[in-house]
Amino acid sequence: MSADALKKRKPKVIRNEGGTPEGKRMRGEGDQEARVYSEEVELEIRNPAQDYTLYKQTCEMLTRLMAEIHELKSSSSKDSAAEMEERRMQSCIHFMTLKKLNRVAHMRLKKGRDQTHEAKQRVDALHLQLQNLLYEVMHLQKEINKCLEFKSKHEEIELVSVEEFRQDAPPEISRPEISAADPHQLTLCRLDWELEQRKRLAEKYKESLASKEKIMKSIEIKKEYLSSLQPRLTEIMQASRPVQDYLSMPFEQTQKQNEVARHLPPPLYVLLVQANAYGQACDKKLSVSIIGDVNEAKALSKPPEDSQDDESDSDVEEEQNTKRRRPTLGVQLDDKRKEMLKRHPLSVNVDLQCKDGSVLHLFFYYLMNLDIMTVKVKVTAGTELSGAISAGELLSPESLLNCLYPGDQGTETPNPANRYQFDKVGILMFGDYVAELGHPYTWVQNLGGLRFPTGRPEQAGPTGSSLSASHMEATMKLLKSRLESRLALHKQFASLEHSILPVSSECQSLFPAKVVSRLIKWSTITYEEYAELPYTQKVLEAGLVQETDLLFTALIERGTAKLQAAVVLNPRYSTVPPLFSLSLSWKGERSGRTDDNLRAMEAEVNVFHRELRGPRPGYQLLTNQLQRLCMCLDVFLETESQDESVEGPREFPREKMCLRTVRGPNRLKPFKFNHPQGFFNHR
Repeated sequence: MSADALKKRKPKVIRNEGGTPEGKRMRGEGDQEARVYSEEVELEIRNPAQDYTLYKQTCEMLTRLMAEIHELKSSSSKDSAAEMEERRMQSCIHFMTLKKLNRVAHMRLKKGRDQTHEAKQRVDALHLQLQNLLYEVMHLQKEINKCLEFKSKHEEIELVSVEEFRQDAPPEISRPEISAADPHQLTLCRLDWELEQRKRLAEKYKESLASKEKIMKSIEIKKEYLSSLQPRLTEIMQASRPVQDYLSMPFEQTQKQNEVARHLPPPLYVLLVQANAYGQACDKKLSVSIIGDVNEAKALSKPPEDSQDDESDSDVEEEQNTKRRRPTLGVQLDDKRKEMLKRHPLSVNVDLQCKDGSVLHLFFYYLMNLDIMTVKVKVTAGTELSGAISAGELLSPESLLNCLYPGDQGTETPNPANRYQFDKVGILMFGDYVAELGHPYTWVQNLGGLRFPTGRPEQAGPTGSSLSASHMEATMKLLKSRLESRLALHKQFASLEHSILPVSSECQSLFPAKVVSRLIKWSTITYEEYAELPYTQKVLEAGLVQETDLLFTALIERGTAKLQAAVVLNPRYSTVPPLFSLSLSWKGERSGRTDDNLRAMEAEVNVFHRELRGPRPGYQLLTNQLQRLCMCLDVFLETESQDESVEGPREFPREKMCLRTVRGPNRLKPFKFNHPQGFFNHR
């Protein structure tokens, strides 16, 4: 609408014929309803672009009129009042135009919103229909899969092939005129043929049993004949010694060993017999040999009557020596100690060979006066071992066999009578002589058939050979397992000292693809250093650390955060898992006593260690625990709230997907990793 048309347009005057206020109100409401209806109808034919052009023109006209009114007020001429009134009327008309455009814009906006809402409702209805159809499709697919996966009982029976069935089965069973076109009938015919074959085989089985009885009788007759050949074979063996030497056959050597074995003391003899039996039955690589001076052993086994003259002669010599010099009390005690701790001249050597070629050499000795057995150990590695500093105590002969069974440290004699013998010769502790004589472990006594009473009441058990046989297999397996676990730890320590966490392919599923935290340091510590750490006091108070345990410290870093771990490695690793105590240095010092999340991280490696064992026998447990600590440190740092006042990127950006960053009043972090889905959640 142009400006000239707006000038010519006159306002419509509404007259109130009744003259009453009620009549005016009713007429005003009727006119308003008529105007709204006319504007809604007019809205359909109006062009938004033209309305926008009209709006800009009206605003320009208002601006121009206001400027003219300002100039007229400034001029203060006589004719300016009429012109100002005319321009004021024009401005009012333009204001009415703007109000109408505003109403039209609001109505157009409301209409657009209503149309959008209707379109959304149609889309929601169609989406709901789509979801219903998809659910029906999924249900139908499940039913189809159930039908396809249905297995009948006859599928578990391995039937002969169709070609063999048609070739061998008689026509009355195969029925080719029916089974050729119908697979169901073919299967029924094949099952009938299977039943017929099994009936025939049952008859053959009965016939075989009858023939077996005949053969057994003939075998018994032949056994009787062979038993009469033993004297003849002995003569043949004596005549075949040159042939044995030429062919390197150890028949003679075995016979000599048996002859030497007669001079062994009873415990070593029991050990020799049972170890040989176990090697022949269960472990072909196990070798047993006798070491020592046979002549000296024969001299010990001479009857007392033969040595009476010698003893009298020695007594005369000793009396003459005592007349010449009188030994001091200290020398006498030393001689008595040596006599008390004297070993038998013969010992038994058992070599256990592992799969990787490593050999565990066990040297068993018998202390005659104390009536106990001791053992020394030596390791020959199948491959060259790296010089890991922290692995120095792993293969040490003094600690390799500690606590093979729980509580068996091998520092004290298991024979209670030895305590009174030690008091006579001034021996305070048997542990002072362990390095020279060997360790008197309880399992060593069991292998030798020795059984001593303990401080608690026990039921009567086997002794001698039966005691040795009952412990032989379990002990040999434990010895092999101990050597294999120590060799595995030796390799792992070499990697840990180079800040490398070796995770096997079988254990990759236990951790996410990316772990940012890294192991920085791995070192061994003493018991005193471990006790001085403030975050290990709880473990010490609980009595979970023994002097035989191996103690280490690990340092894990990510950015400015440093996680220190004190590790207690039990000698019975991996049957007994390592024990971790943690301390985090980040925004202050935290430990398991002061922080619930540090306690939860300790539980991840100490309580849920079964998840980290990996393939049997679980020698990768230690490295998997360290890798889980790195993973838990990532989760702890990435889910920790950041100070919003600090500008710049986050120090620890969130790279792990967590369902909930914290839970409960303790604000625990989600440390459990779900491998198939790849996210972390709470336990």
